[in-house]
Amino acid sequence: MQISENINLCTTIRDRISKEVNETPPVLVSKGNVINEGVSEELDDLRNISGSGKDYLHDLQTKLAYETGISSLKINFNNVFGYFFEVRHKYKNMVPSEWIRKQTLVSSERYINAELKEYEDKILGAEDKISAIETKLFNDLVIALADYMPLIQTNAAEIAKLDCLISFSVTARENNYIRPILNDGDKINIKQGRHPVIEKQLLPGEEYIPNDVFLDTEKQQIIIVTGPNMAGKSALLRQTALILLMAQIGSYVPAKKVETGWVDKIFTRVGASDNISSGESTFMVEMNEAASILNNMSSRSLILFDELGRGTSTYDGISIAWAIVEYIHEHPKAKARTLFATHYHELNEMEKSFKRIKNFNVSVKEINNKIIFLRKLVKGGSEHSFGIHVAKLAGMPKSIIKRANNILKELEESHRKEDTDKKVEKLAKNGEGYQLSIFQMDDPVLKQVRDEIKNININELSPIEALNKLDEIKKVLNL
Repeated sequence: MQISENINLCTTIRDRISKEVNETPPVLVSKGNVINEGVSEELDDLRNISGSGKDYLHDLQTKLAYETGISSLKINFNNVFGYFFEVRHKYKNMVPSEWIRKQTLVSSERYINAELKEYEDKILGAEDKISAIETKLFNDLVIALADYMPLIQTNAAEIAKLDCLISFSVTARENNYIRPILNDGDKINIKQGRHPVIEKQLLPGEEYIPNDVFLDTEKQQIIIVTGPNMAGKSALLRQTALILLMAQIGSYVPAKKVETGWVDKIFTRVGASDNISSGESTFMVEMNEAASILNNMSSRSLILFDELGRGTSTYDGISIAWAIVEYIHEHPKAKARTLFATHYHELNEMEKSFKRIKNFNVSVKEINNKIIFLRKLVKGGSEHSFGIHVAKLAGMPKSIIKRANNILKELEESHRKEDTDKKVEKLAKNGEGYQLSIFQMDDPVLKQVRDEIKNININELSPIEALNKLDEIKKVLNL
């Protein structure tokens, strides 16, 4: 159904609003001049009195000066008497008898009459009456609008939808977006994808470097993304999530081609923050979020991990990151598609032992001890982080850069990469998947316990039998 078919023009109430309400009213009704002329005769009369008061008083003064012969007659006002006639003493004998004397001064006397008093009552009460009448007329209009609220709300929703679609259209046309292809498959295939925000913030003449991303549940479920700081790993993760999100909300996307199955959830663990009020460190927050992802993922999910495990020691971080990637890969039901950006180059060894894990890196070029960020995602893992180069770009003192390079060389000499690779490769070969990873050791007692647990039929086990079985396991372990 077209949007226009759902919009009701509300002609009756619209015409009434146009007739009764000023086109440029003040913010508050109490400020006045909200209701148009011709709506209320009483309101119009009061406005005439309020607006033409000076003219009326001038005409009255001229008329009475002529009738009485008092050429110096004046009409004045003060807060005590209100409006009054002021007559100099030499003319007091010419004052009409029906005038009432209110005050005698040194050089003049002050009087009022019925006509002046009546007009005073009108002009002084006009402003209050105008405000009261305008407020009542406006409130009556608001009450009448209540009957149209369902129609107005429907119109607002349809106009908001139209506004959103027009925004999609304008943005797509101005930024060269393409129409994504959505299907029921499990593949995410993005060709020359771009970040919709970053590409708009580049300097004039600078082009955004697009990248391809392919994920599925059969051949390339998990991509380990390595590369130097500032190379663009985080941008790649974010642009992938944004492209999929835009595709599923009906928008064109910043890419050359996108063909993807639908995604039920996009999980992200990016950035670093703590929760001091709850006593949670940055690492604790990171682990809480990671646990939530692992407990709620599905085969239709997309997971983005950016530098997971960096909040603890290197070996702890590598161990946790390795175990999490292994868990996602080996999960029997939820083969969630995952992008895992990391500086732990040891994780590149996982590609050798897990068939759906692939290594990619955001490439750079090193020339004369300087690095050029190419921003391009290519196959294969990266062995360097170029952290010292980035520190140099940030303006670190030269003495610190020089000392950091010396320390790095000493550390590389004392920790040969070959030794580390052998250890990591052995770990990969000994891995037994995400289940019961605690038993990845050649301990016959633990293997016996594992076999005992495997042979238990939980659905047929009573509470008493479960306690007895647990007691047997404790005896095997000598606990």
